Amino acid sequence: MFIQPASAQDHKHPVPESPKWLTYKGGEGPGKGKHIVLITAEQEYRSEQSMPMMAGILAKHHGFDCTVLFGTNPDGLVDPTMPVFPKKGQEGAFQKHNILGLEHLEKADLLIFVTRLLTLPDEQQKQIVQYFDSGKPIIGLRTANHGFRAPLPYQMDGKQVNIGHILGGSFMKHHGNWHQDSTRGDLVENIKSHPILTGVKDVWGPSDVYRTFKEGESLPEGCTALVYGQPLIGRKQGGETNPKKEPLPVVWFKNWKTSGGQSARILHSTMGSGKDLENPGLRRLIVNGAYWGMGMEKQITATRSVDYTGEYKPLVSGFQYEKLGVIPQKPSAYRK
Repeated sequence: MFIQPASAQDHKHPVPESPKWLTYKGGEGPGKGKHIVLITAEQEYRSEQSMPMMAGILAKHHGFDCTVLFGTNPDGLVDPTMPVFPKKGQEGAFQKHNILGLEHLEKADLLIFVTRLLTLPDEQQKQIVQYFDSGKPIIGLRTANHGFRAPLPYQMDGKQVNIGHILGGSFMKHHGNWHQDSTRGDLVENIKSHPILTGVKDVWGPSDVYRTFKEGESLPEGCTALVYGQPLIGRKQGGETNPKKEPLPVVWFKNWKTSGGQSARILHSTMGSGKDLENPGLRRLIVNGAYWGMGMEKQITATRSVDYTGEYKPLVSGFQYEKLGVIPQKPSAYRK
């Protein structure tokens, strides 16, 4: 009787299938047996399209089991159009955001998240804080550094812990011209040999550079820049450098020391819109960051694929939802 080798035997995804989220079972690859949770809950940069795309790549080409959790409205639909602030005089009608499936963070080996100014139920806030304080690795993309409208219930030594403390900086303002400039990502010369930058080249995206620290200052102590973002005039790759805008860090790594003394590996990229992630260099950087975060840097290669596993045509960033074609949909609509 023929017995399949263990590497070829079917394995069970750690999260049950559900219409509330998307699961991607890992194929053959170094990530087999590891589970990545990706959270998308923001209103501007089409992460509801990009996170399923990244989950497909991480699962099919790299072997990681992946689960994508979405921000949903009261009808259970993925809804980037939900407001983040109550209208004046209608505070009582303001609806909190909702991310179904956060209990599955307990089974995650890595979290990749893109959130923006969320107001979540207390229990969901606690579930997120539990992961942040677990010592497990985190990758925050684009608006993650202002991912929550109010402080999460996370304190250490009697002081409030904000998402900026964890990621190494919060959004202060648009350094480039919002929805006008694009960004060329220049690798930091003296750290090009870092595993996260393996095979990374020609980084570019049509979103602008964020400023995360005051002029004349720098990234917080403990943060190491990997990529600087140079604002370009216009929104085409290879465009002219904006001479009035200095380059600022757009990708860096650090460690986060939890309340229990664990040291979590953190990677933050302020690039990461749906359109930014059409760039294969940026996709490779994030995939490499996943390996690095889980202590798998020796298994990073410059050749393992970061190609799409299905159709990927992200909508344009912005808040003009009707014009852009952004409508509430079921999570299943985003499986490509």
